[in-house]
This record gives sequence, structure tokens and C-alpha cells, in this order.
Amino acid sequence: MNFRNYTEADAERLAGVFTSSVHSLATAEYDARQRDAWAPIPPDLDAWRHRLGQLHTIIAEENGQCLGFLSYEPDGHIELLYTAPDAARKGVASALLEEAARQLSEGFGVTDLYTEASLVAAPFFLRHGFDTIEEQTVSRNGVNFRRFAMQRTL
Repeated sequence: MNFRNYTEADAERLAGVFTSSVHSLATAEYDARQRDAWAPIPPDLDAWRHRLGQLHTIIAEENGQCLGFLSYEPDGHIELLYTAPDAARKGVASALLEEAARQLSEGFGVTDLYTEASLVAAPFFLRHGFDTIEEQTVSRNGVNFRRFAMQRTL
């Protein structure tokens, strides 16, 4: 597995990974209406280009295939962490989180990571030393979702 930085040419591919991940891996925790609101099909590629352009994004690849990606802000906020469905539970997300923690610590002097984790992602973050700060309810496209604010000291 190799890591590389995002370029604007990756937006469509990452939007596809996000969309397929939500619609494949979140079925046990979120119903179809929630998944459709969270990850509309087709994805809004202009919105994705804008969003990813504001973040530092690491892409995990193998043999030219995108296995997953993680996007963060320089203050330690993990904004996005998604794996392709066929790469789930194979260490991709763990490797991305480790690389992001390294970049944030070495490049920005960050000592704490924080995120807002979905019901699907919260167990992953707990296994990686994050603590739950609070449960939250947020709305996306008029549909409510439960998630958890989480934090970890490096």
C-alpha cells in the first residue's frame, strides 16, 4: 500500500469511494433514507472538489486502485475517513490514521486529534485510542443522524 496526496483529478474517484462506502458498509446502522441523504447518488462533484480543496487528504493506493482516503485539517480535525468496500477491515483505515497522526504531529505540532464519528466509525476510533466526548444529532439534507464527537491525545 502506498500513500500520496490528493490532487483535484482525484475528486471523482474519492467521491465514488465515499458513496460506495456509505451505501455498502453503513447498512446495519443507517437506513436507506439516511444513506441517500448522507451520500446522494450521483455525488455533487463540484461540492467534492471544493470540500477536498480545503483539506489535507491522504490517499491509500495499491496497484493503481484507491483503497481509501483520509482528510484532515491542520488543527488535528479528522474530517473524512473512508475505505473502499472491498478494502474494509484490511488495515487501510488504520494505516491512514497512523499516517495522518504522523503528518499532523511532525508537520503541524498537533498533540490532539478529534473527529465526529458515525455509528459505523465510532468502534474503529475507540479501538485506536479515541474517547467519546459526546453523542450528537446532526441533519443532512433534512434527515437526522446520530454521531459521536471523539478525541485522542497523541
